[in-house]
Amino acid sequence: MKISIIFTTYNSPSWLQKVLWGLDQQTDDNFEIVIADDGSKDETQQLIEQFSNSSAITVKHIWQEDNGFQKCSILNKAIMAAEGEYLILTDGDCIPRKDFIAVHRQHAEPGYFLSGGYLKLPMQTSKLIDKHHIEQGLCFNKQWLIDHGVNQSHKLLKLTESKWLAKILNALTPTKRTWNGHNASCFKTEAIRVNGFDERMQYGRLDCEFGGRLKNAGLKTKQIRYSAICVHLDHPKSYENSASWEKNKIIRQTSVKQRLIETPAGIKQAGLTQAEL
Repeated sequence: MKISIIFTTYNSPSWLQKVLWGLDQQTDDNFEIVIADDGSKDETQQLIEQFSNSSAITVKHIWQEDNGFQKCSILNKAIMAAEGEYLILTDGDCIPRKDFIAVHRQHAEPGYFLSGGYLKLPMQTSKLIDKHHIEQGLCFNKQWLIDHGVNQSHKLLKLTESKWLAKILNALTPTKRTWNGHNASCFKTEAIRVNGFDERMQYGRLDCEFGGRLKNAGLKTKQIRYSAICVHLDHPKSYENSASWEKNKIIRQTSVKQRLIETPAGIKQAGLTQAEL
């Protein structure tokens, strides 16, 4: 089964570089990278070209003109451009552990989507991580992270390498099994079935709204919060505002109340086809 891993980026080449290094270390190499670029400048394109030339992984750079925060629009374009039958969605600020793809493949099952999590890092640790730390797996090591600015807490259990402990924690966690944009996956046919992401939405629970429609379509969920591991690099959120949160809240409530499966503002309305991309 061919997998496409999709993530968004916007003028964050330093963070993008670290994510690509993480993907280049994957134990499962039967996947392609689809970068959903929401209008980055030339530096990002140059970085992607350099990585593509040095890596055996197929990389697709899907770019759209900068028109503010339009994550849903570029994600829909990336979904249609993806050649894998199975889609893993993450973010351009999340470094995956070397078994990330393998874990998603292991748990993939028709009729389900997978719900993962992340460990959020402080800025000082995020800046410190380099290629060596990723290749050696140090940025996923509990003690190394504590020694380099991460507070010791129960949250570090998210980095467990024990499969039996991960299974227990996945079952016990009170965290809801939602679609999390930084770590979630489903078959491409299901993403298209719900008409992709709602392009009216900007920042604020757009991933949850997408996952809600997958559930309305009959999909069940599997919790892999402690199995599929990634660390989240810190960054400011200049695009966050109360107006977009309120607008998205109304859209989300409508999806729930009307048990919508297809968004009225998604792939079909954008006129997207795989042939064109």
